[in-house]
Parts: sequence; structure tokens; C-alpha cells
Amino acid sequence: MTEPLEDNNTVSVTMGASTAVPADSMHLVVLDAHTAQVVDHGSQSSAILDFILDLHTDLFLGSAGRLFLAVMAVLFLAATVSGVVLYGPFTRRLPFGSMRVAAARRVRWLDLHNLLGITTVAWVLVVGVTGGINTLGNFVAGYWQSTELAAMIAPYRDKPLPQTLSSVQAAVRLARREVPGTNLSTVAFPGTPFAGKHHYGVYLRGNTPLTSRLLKPLLIDAETGQLTAKREMPWYVKCLFISEPLHFGDYGGMPLKLLWAVFDLVTIGVLISGLWLWRLRS
Repeated sequence: MTEPLEDNNTVSVTMGASTAVPADSMHLVVLDAHTAQVVDHGSQSSAILDFILDLHTDLFLGSAGRLFLAVMAVLFLAATVSGVVLYGPFTRRLPFGSMRVAAARRVRWLDLHNLLGITTVAWVLVVGVTGGINTLGNFVAGYWQSTELAAMIAPYRDKPLPQTLSSVQAAVRLARREVPGTNLSTVAFPGTPFAGKHHYGVYLRGNTPLTSRLLKPLLIDAETGQLTAKREMPWYVKCLFISEPLHFGDYGGMPLKLLWAVFDLVTIGVLISGLWLWRLRS
């Protein structure tokens, strides 16, 4: 499987001993798109960041961890909505953002909790919803493969495997002619999960901040080089594509990521102040 990187000057190639090996057994090589020289063997990934990412996405439990986090996302959203409902009655006699510094300690913590919570509620809801959607990413991909992709490759189900492969570059050119104004995102080779046994799976993306996150799949017969199928991604896949970068703050580059980090810290403050209020009450 190949994929151009964001600067369009490099191409990442994911390789494995076979198409059936798990993703963590694959090897990534980055090539210069102009000279085909290797520029990175993919060995510089941060072990700490990989650890945190795995912890964040599935708690090292695979699908079971993702489902558990999906339930936690629902509870997180329920807690947020209930907090918004309670905010009005608790603060109706106070100006917005009031901090009663001369009051008792529990009142001061309550004012801090309310202020931090109401000022970040929109961001919390966005991150909570998109995080819940992201936990279902593997299930969404699997469902798309078993329905949409299966229908695209169905006419080739009983055909013999290709004996010779046509040009990958020609397949990419054909796909881009079919969908002008797009850029190449990924090429899946025959036998891989996103291509089927007889095709190149060419996945294109748009050239705007929004459409660059959406993919359009085209299947090119790997033997004849002819286009055999293309279609739009269904709505549930588009929701996944849009939610992932929004969850991580990837739409606006480093400034948005820094803003996301600030909101993260504030939200941690809401959680800590809520736990402290619970302790003081008990």
C-alpha cells in the first residue's frame, strides 16, 4: 500500500510478509517521490507517543477497548449535558463568571468548576462526540468493506487471479482523469483489504480543507488497467473521516493544536474540581 505524504514530495510504502499480517507487523518505508530514494525506514517513531496513542485509542485491548471507550464517551457526554442542565439553577442569581472568593472553600471550588465547565462546554461536546465516533473506526471500516467494497468487487468474485499486473502509475492517472480536481491519497494493491484480489484500489481526496479529509474510492482492474467501479463513500464513513482530525485538532495546523491543548488542560481542571467537590460533599 502506498500513500503520498502531505508535502507531496514523499511517498510512504507499507509492506508486510503477506497481505494477512496484522498492521503492527507491517514495515513503513518513506521514499522521495522524485528520485525513488529511501529517505526514512520508518524507525524513528516515538515509543512514548505510540504508547500514549494506543492507550488513548483502545487501552491495549483492541476491539474490546474501543467498545469500552465508546461507552465511556456516551457517559462523558451524559455528564456534560447534565452539567449544563444544572448550571442554570445553580447560577441564576449570579452574574456570568462570578467567583465568590470570600465564600467558603466549597463555594469557591463550585464557582471555579462552573466557570471552567460552561466556558468549554462547546469544545467538550465536539471532542466527546468525535471521540465516540472515532472509537468505532475499525467497525465502520469493516462494515464498509463487507458491504460497499464487496459490492464493487462482486463481478470479479469467480474470476481467476491476475497473472500480470498493469502499471500502477497508469491506474493513478486514469483515476485522476475520472475525478478531476483531486489528489492521490492511497493506492491499495491486489490482495489487500481495501482493494480485493483483482484490483488496484485508488483512493483520491479533495484539495480543500474539508474535502482533503474525504476519500473517493476507485477500483482499477490490476491486469487490464481498466476502471471497473467508483462510488462516493457513505455518510457514516464521511462522518468518521471528518471527526478524526476535528477530535485531534488537525484542521488548523499547530495554532489549533495548541488551542486544543489549552482546552484539554482546562477540561482536566473541570474534572479535578468536580472530584474535589464530590470529596468535600462526602
